[in-house]
Amino acid sequence: MTNIAALRKSYERAELNEDASHADPLKQFEQWLKEAIAADVPEPNAMTVATVASNLRPSTRVVLIKGYDERGITWFTNYDSRKGQELAGNPFAALQFHWVELERVVRIEGVVEKVSAEESDAYFHSRPLDSRIGAWASPQSQVISGRGVLVANAARYGAQFLLNPPRPPHWGGYRLKPDNWQFWQGRKSRLHDRLRYSLQNLSETNEQLWTRERLAP
Repeated sequence: MTNIAALRKSYERAELNEDASHADPLKQFEQWLKEAIAADVPEPNAMTVATVASNLRPSTRVVLIKGYDERGITWFTNYDSRKGQELAGNPFAALQFHWVELERVVRIEGVVEKVSAEESDAYFHSRPLDSRIGAWASPQSQVISGRGVLVANAARYGAQFLLNPPRPPHWGGYRLKPDNWQFWQGRKSRLHDRLRYSLQNLSETNEQLWTRERLAP
C-alpha cells in the first residue's frame, strides 16, 4: 500500500505579499489567470464549484469558467442538475482554482444568480454543434440505464434540430458575485502566503470597499 502520509513537496516557486499584490482582487485574479494560461497549466480555466443542499450536505464538481468582470465569475450548466437544484434552494456558493504547477490556489465566495437569457443564448450558440446537442441529450445528474441512453438522445435531437439546435430551457449561465477572495501561494517550510479580500459596505456613503488582510497559512 502506498504510504501517502510520507509524500512531501517543498513550495518555492514564488511569493505573494501585500505590496506587490493588487488592491482590487479581480485584478489580482486576472493577473494569476493570465500567468496560468501563459505557463501552459493544464486547463487553467477549470474550477471547483461547491454548493450546499437543503439538508446542509455540501457537494463539489469541476466546471469551466467562461467569463469574469466586475459583476462576477460566470459559468454555464444544466439548471436541473444537482448544483442547479442546490443553488435554487441556497444561492451561496464557493469556487476554487488550483494551479498546481504554479503552487497557487484562489478561493472565491459569494451569492449566485442566473445570467440573462440573452447572455445564455449568445454563449450557447457559440458552442460547437456536438456540445449544443449534448445539452439536450444529457439529463444531467439523473440516473440512466447506460451510455446508450445518451447516444440515442443525441441521435434523436441531432435529427430533430439538424445544424441549429436552440438553447434548452433548462440550460444557461450562472454568475457568482464575490464578497470574499483568498489568494494562496505555496512557500517553503509550509509558511505559505495567504491574502484575504473581504467586501465591506460603507453605510454612510453606500460604497463598497475591499479590505486586504494576511491570514496565517
